[in-house]
Amino acid sequence: MSRRLEGRTAMVTGAATGMGRATAELFGRHGARIVLFGHGGDVLEDAAKASGGIAVRGDITDAADIARAIDACDGRLDIVVNAAGVMIFDEPETLSDETWAKSFAVNVTGSMMVCRAALPLLKERGGAIVNIASVGAFNASGQNASYSASKAALVSYTRSLAFAHGPDGIRANAVAPGWVRTPMSVYEMKVAAAANGSTPEDEFAALTNRIALRRVAEPEEIASCCLFLASDEASFVTGAVLVADGGGRAPTQNRAV
Repeated sequence: MSRRLEGRTAMVTGAATGMGRATAELFGRHGARIVLFGHGGDVLEDAAKASGGIAVRGDITDAADIARAIDACDGRLDIVVNAAGVMIFDEPETLSDETWAKSFAVNVTGSMMVCRAALPLLKERGGAIVNIASVGAFNASGQNASYSASKAALVSYTRSLAFAHGPDGIRANAVAPGWVRTPMSVYEMKVAAAANGSTPEDEFAALTNRIALRRVAEPEEIASCCLFLASDEASFVTGAVLVADGGGRAPTQNRAV
């Protein structure tokens, strides 16, 4: 296997589970030195062992925690992948200020704070930022108002990064996954199952009828998208959004509940 990230240092947020962990492990196999940053406790430590990286426990909305993660990069940072995120069920009429604030704090502000702290190191050699957004940024749902809005904001922020720091040799792109089998989507299926009197697996099965490829993605498939955008193969790609939803945007209704 070619080692497309040999000699580079990558920081991955939200790396304990799901797409973040899959990305850390894949980048590790391609030769990168990985700093895994986020919550997860022993799970994050396990992910670090699996990827051959370093675990830094902390909150992506806490400047001091972010500074510790940057310090763990030992003066070199080539790639940042923001995979940390939160999804809260809500509806516009009953959406609380607290829910709105939490969605934006984690999904937008945290990623912004990580990128802002990383930019001085990234500017030394150029590099790549990959922010994991969601097709929810484009296909909103009445039950995920704050989540969809925050992911749309993350896409816009990513494009601002690309334009502002292209002259510094920094590329910034977003991945917009559709349905992926992660702890977050399993939770969403549980909520849907409770509302519909079914089971989570029934909900996953019904969901595939709204996806062109008739299946949900595995985290490793989204990690491969991140690898492409972080690698030299995407050397002229910046300010872009790579939609990886298996064709799920074709139908008009793409949410579970």
